[in-house]
Amino acid sequence: MFGSLDISTSGMIAQRVRLDTISANLANSNTLLDENGEVNPYRRREVFLAPGRVDGKGVFADGDTQSMGVRVRSIGLDERQVTPRTYDPSSPFAFKEGPFKGYVAETGVNTVMENINAVEAVRAYEANVMAAEASKQMMASALRLLA
Repeated sequence: MFGSLDISTSGMIAQRVRLDTISANLANSNTLLDENGEVNPYRRREVFLAPGRVDGKGVFADGDTQSMGVRVRSIGLDERQVTPRTYDPSSPFAFKEGPFKGYVAETGVNTVMENINAVEAVRAYEANVMAAEASKQMMASALRLLA
């Protein structure tokens, strides 16, 4: 009876995690230094989703056919990203030696694409909220019929 609410809830949780990750990408879009002060540009994070849901104990069984909804499989680094570089030998962050001498590494976070992804995540979250509301209304109607 509550399967539809579980599906919608798992979708809302997944989209919230996705939006948090997008926010971190946007916040670090100009971060060139790591925690040690070394030049190590921020690498974009990406959320990977999988079918199924996590039970109340935080356990997910891959072969479980009763699981409905979606779950966050992992949050990982975007492997497709190539760190772009600009030539600016006067920058304090420019490489001092090697084949990239005078070039400044960049994060490669595309803020336009991140904003588009954020809008998509918000819309998906809203769709899950609407589905949950519709499920609640149907359950309330069914209970009124039984009473």
